[in-house]
Amino acid sequence: MSTFINKLEEGIISLLLASMTLLVFVEVFFRFGLGVGLQWAQELTLLLSGWMVMFGVSYGIKVGSHIGVDALVKLFPSHVRRAVAIVAIILCLVYCGLFLIGSWAYLSKLKSVGIDLEDIPVPKWIANSILFVGMVMMAVRLLDLLWAVIRGRAEGFKLLDEAKDSMYLAQKEGTALDGDDE
Repeated sequence: MSTFINKLEEGIISLLLASMTLLVFVEVFFRFGLGVGLQWAQELTLLLSGWMVMFGVSYGIKVGSHIGVDALVKLFPSHVRRAVAIVAIILCLVYCGLFLIGSWAYLSKLKSVGIDLEDIPVPKWIANSILFVGMVMMAVRLLDLLWAVIRGRAEGFKLLDEAKDSMYLAQKEGTALDGDDE
């Protein structure tokens, strides 16, 4: 089931990115090639990018693509790093909880008012529901990570280590350049 959800999430992100790219291309073609614009394209592009970001935040937790400042934490022993990670995850869950409460109230107000998007005949609360859905997905990923840290299967967030990646690329490039001299 987990792999199905992961593949579904990856597929949705890919579909959103492809749709957004195609829509921007078509809008540019119509605007500058034919001299007419698609009135709804900008609003839809903005919505698609919002949905992609919210799906991407959740997916980023899973694959470890978020950037973090953990230089100080790495100095501590393993059990302290795990404790810090548990506190950090709990704080992230509190943030998600606050955001869920706020987005639920916002979406409820939008639904009760009953307004549509400006350029697309879709209820605004449906288009903006990614606020709530995205935070639920993020909370699920954080709960999964918390459980992994508690069980000892993880030490904390998998973070993107740009310095390490940069050093690897620099060394690889240096090796390639050294090979060219011979």
